[in-house]
Amino acid sequence: MGGRLYGPLAAALLTAAATIAHAHGNVAPQPVNTDALPDVGEEWLDENPYRAEVAGEEVWETAIKIGESGFNQNCARCHGLGAISGGLAPDLRFLEANMDGDEWFLERFQHGYTQDGTTKMPAFGDLLGQKAGWAIRTYFETRPDDEVLDEHAGRLKEIRDELLTMADAGSGDAEPLRVELIEIADTIPTLSGAPVSDSIARRAGNSLDGSEGSYKAAADVLTVGLSEAQ
Repeated sequence: MGGRLYGPLAAALLTAAATIAHAHGNVAPQPVNTDALPDVGEEWLDENPYRAEVAGEEVWETAIKIGESGFNQNCARCHGLGAISGGLAPDLRFLEANMDGDEWFLERFQHGYTQDGTTKMPAFGDLLGQKAGWAIRTYFETRPDDEVLDEHAGRLKEIRDELLTMADAGSGDAEPLRVELIEIADTIPTLSGAPVSDSIARRAGNSLDGSEGSYKAAADVLTVGLSEAQ
């Protein structure tokens, strides 16, 4: 795999693989409900079909949600919640969001990884299927750069508090806050090179649909996301 991120990642993958021999232990892969995603056929594709530029934003959004659930059930134990590795396993957020990255992902997801007769990573391909695999891929390639997100943490907390005040009052003009959240989201990149990051600023901004209940919904997104980032 070529590209500016793959070389360092490849070395990290080989190093980390030797340290996680029993990381999965007896944990059985958990099925992922992919009914909401469009079918992609039986033959495995060589490129992620759920990227927004390929499938459209609605499918992309759905893939992220399904992929997040699938990742947390099957991958987070080794690769970290939010795909933020604690150092035991590779940080998948750095795997480039292109065909080179897809090729590496497919090899490991479909076939797993074995060293000296010991399974370091189980094969998920036949167990979870192609749709779940690409949804998981879509999720971790859209993770935001947490260092850049941290730069906005103070303001995001202030916005959260303003939204909670509006929620308590049952009224308020949240449109300026929605616009600001989307503007913040536009400044937060991915680490994979994917064009849009699924940051908490973006999620909170999209939650503000003008309804009274959306104040609390957006505030909750920020509360949970800021807590996870700490």
